[in-house]
Amino acid sequence: MGVKVDAHGPSLGIRAAWENRPVSENKDETNKARASRPNSAAFKEFLSTGWAEPDDVATTLIAAAPYAASRRDRLSAQFPGRRIVVPAGDLKVRANDTDYRFRPLSDFAYLTGLGADYEPGAVLVMEPTDDGHDATLYVVPPAGPGDEGFYADPRAGEFWIGRRPGLAEFAAMTGIATADLADLPKDIRLASHPHKPVSRALSEMRFVKDEYEVQQLRDAVNATIAGFERVVRELPRAVAHKRGERVIEATFDGHAREEGNAVGYETIAASGAHATTLHWIRNTGQVREGDLLLLDAGVEVESLYTADITRTLPIDGTFTEVQRRVYSTVLEAADAAFAVAKPGVRFLDVHEAAMEVIEKRLTEWGIVPEHEDPDAKLFRRWMVHSTSHHLGLDVHDCAEAKRELYMEGLLEPGMVFTIEPGLYFKADDVTVPAELRGIGVRIEDDVLVTSDGVENLSAALPRTPDAVETWMTGLR
Repeated sequence: MGVKVDAHGPSLGIRAAWENRPVSENKDETNKARASRPNSAAFKEFLSTGWAEPDDVATTLIAAAPYAASRRDRLSAQFPGRRIVVPAGDLKVRANDTDYRFRPLSDFAYLTGLGADYEPGAVLVMEPTDDGHDATLYVVPPAGPGDEGFYADPRAGEFWIGRRPGLAEFAAMTGIATADLADLPKDIRLASHPHKPVSRALSEMRFVKDEYEVQQLRDAVNATIAGFERVVRELPRAVAHKRGERVIEATFDGHAREEGNAVGYETIAASGAHATTLHWIRNTGQVREGDLLLLDAGVEVESLYTADITRTLPIDGTFTEVQRRVYSTVLEAADAAFAVAKPGVRFLDVHEAAMEVIEKRLTEWGIVPEHEDPDAKLFRRWMVHSTSHHLGLDVHDCAEAKRELYMEGLLEPGMVFTIEPGLYFKADDVTVPAELRGIGVRIEDDVLVTSDGVENLSAALPRTPDAVETWMTGLR
């Protein structure tokens, strides 16, 4: 019986880069221009000896391994008789011969439990058997002492990038059989296009988080809250700087690198009217007292799970009357969403509960024009995005799932998602009173569906106007 190749992710082109080692054989003139290492036999022999054995050899399963094995079993049951191919992804060139820091593709991390940056080019292959699938993890062996690539290959050589696990270590860490990437069958190597069924199945599997995932998300949220605290302490320095938004961004991003892997997405540090731009990531503006700061940021922990939290803060520590009115409306909408979120409720119902509040308040303020079409929803001019999205390995997790299972799907215990209504009155919006123009407010929390409702994972970060002011005063 033939098998169908299902691949997920980008091309497996990194294989060529690894197989061309050592770099000294590379004919690329740019690399040759930078080459200055000795190439004599005596040098090669000398450099291959005199190195102590590593003392950090991995011999035990990583914490995620048992959960990843269960996920592979669940995926296997959905694709009987079919080969499943899930690459880790390739290194991406930033400029010339310099790469971006590597982050494995989320589906690869989900199925292997590997979240570190040392397996570019790796491929997980699940071959069909009579009773499921046998998994093999194809990885690039480390180029250590005795291998010319040790010093000659800037992508694999340990002299360049540090020690990497060997095949036996990867097997010990993951519980998956391993093989040299050079032995990857040719038909798999040529399978370079993602196949929707596997991608979609994994997105839908990731709706409900297991015990390990929930703990990783708790850790990410707690690290993010600590990052917000650091930002508040740095607000005076941000106000004094010509690009204060960059001070805020750098403060949080530095914290994310110290306490986790990185940020889970580009930090939004939007001050003043910039807060009305939903994805303001330029962060080039000044931070002025009297304005609001919309900070949307999340720490991605080493396992690659990320938080996603937003708070809108008065830069001088006190809301004005108008700012407080807008903020309180957004908070009321968020609380309405919290009130309906429980198992058995549609995911979309959470959004609609928040929108009912937004529509009611904006209508009371007299800024929503009358319209004969009840479905016009003109109030959405001031909040065009959805109130919630799933959260996990990706900040917008489960994105490949079918709409009927996402927006129309029912909430289940173990789901983790955001609740994040907002109001955004742009500075040039002449349809609203002048006092509202340039005010943007979003409040975003990360929630876990429980047996009878939701748990606010980010509840330790103040939400009410009074609590925010008191919190900021205490930190400053």
